[in-house]
Amino acid sequence: MAPFVKQLHPFRAVKDPGDRLAVLGELIEAGKVTPVVDRVFPLSDVPEAIRYLESGQACGKVVVAVGP
Repeated sequence: MAPFVKQLHPFRAVKDPGDRLAVLGELIEAGKVTPVVDRVFPLSDVPEAIRYLESGQACGKVVVAVGP
């Protein structure tokens, strides 16, 4: 948890979940938090995406792309 304390610090004073999303948005825009995307699967490959998640190999977020 120690590596993330500096990133999560702004959340400690926030009570409302809506405010937490606003704070998270500000942190992302400021470049202080970077989401890690492991793989992107097309909507047609959802079963494969679920198998990949269940395998425990994902090292970040697994995204299902909807649309072109």
